[in-house]
Amino acid sequence: MLIKDFAKLTGVTVRTLHYYDKIGLLKPSFIETSNGYRFYDEKSLERMQEILFYRELDFSLKNISEILSYENYSKQDIIREQKYLLTLKKQRLEKIISALEAIEQKGEIKMDIFDNTQFENAKNDFKDEVKERWGNTSAYKEYQAKSKDILNNVYEDFDSIFGEFSNHMKNGFSPSDNDVQNLVKKLQNYITENFYTCTNEILSGLGQMYVCDERFKNNIDRHAKGTAEFVSGAIKIFCKN
Repeated sequence: MLIKDFAKLTGVTVRTLHYYDKIGLLKPSFIETSNGYRFYDEKSLERMQEILFYRELDFSLKNISEILSYENYSKQDIIREQKYLLTLKKQRLEKIISALEAIEQKGEIKMDIFDNTQFENAKNDFKDEVKERWGNTSAYKEYQAKSKDILNNVYEDFDSIFGEFSNHMKNGFSPSDNDVQNLVKKLQNYITENFYTCTNEILSGLGQMYVCDERFKNNIDRHAKGTAEFVSGAIKIFCKN
């Protein structure tokens, strides 16, 4: 099927599919050389389902790429573990919903519901187990050889976002302007897709680090002096909304 049909079926954007192709996570099954049209097949759909399961479990794209590069891993074992992790996530969400109901009805405040240690520990154990059992394969070694180039591209794209912030600053935009706030969302999404789940709380901490840590500040200010302060201010506004 054409990329637009595949995107509609799987619930992702065409832009996302282009990006997955760029980083080698999900390539089209066929590209028409005459017009550049991308086509996807049943195997593409199966791989996309695996990707979406891992995304639902808050794995970064880098982690997903690693896991899917292993050869001959037991899909039944993987499915069983994914089901367990999703069950933990479901239980936590049910606790949060119950807490909201208690606040609504009785005004009770519960803080222990935000503890996500069990899920995170189980997820880390799962990653370690998968790598230990299936990581020593030719496919994974090939992935490792390619991953450096992929990672370099990721960091280049990441840095280009700060370049966009710099351009907005130099063109007289305010950190609160919609275009700048949309750029903060782009930054947050990029971190989530490539490194780790970037919640507003984490993003807020990053915004402070960009100006308090001289290494980050100097690196961001390579684009133009004041860029780090501009980004930090934009993030602060974004996280308050």
